[in-house]
Amino acid sequence: MPQSTFPVETDAWLTTVDVTDRIADAVPDDLESGTVTAFVRHTTAGLLVQENESRLRGDLESFFRELVPDEGHAHDQLDGNADSHLRAALIGPDVTIPVEDGELALGTWQSVLFVECDGPRTRTVSVMTVGE
Repeated sequence: MPQSTFPVETDAWLTTVDVTDRIADAVPDDLESGTVTAFVRHTTAGLLVQENESRLRGDLESFFRELVPDEGHAHDQLDGNADSHLRAALIGPDVTIPVEDGELALGTWQSVLFVECDGPRTRTVSVMTVGE
């Protein structure tokens, strides 16, 4: 089971970064069919499959801001980022994508977006592949 990692640099508190190509680059050349799982090693960031269109990405950021208020959470007394943890909990830390004919089997408009909820930061994404 080949595994690799790559860094993701973010420049805002809540933002999205398209990491589709970086995940695709982690698929071994000899893998014809199987799955690839990408996992974020952080509790205040996540991954999701969605369309990579700038207005939609802005809508996603607005949606998460509206869904989870920035302030007023018990964890804020500790380090002021409860909103980041709550948003990441909704998104989830991983995605699994089929691999067919050596390529990610994503739909026409599907991309993998890294969602930063507590930036700006440098994060790590792990990628593991399984198959033949």
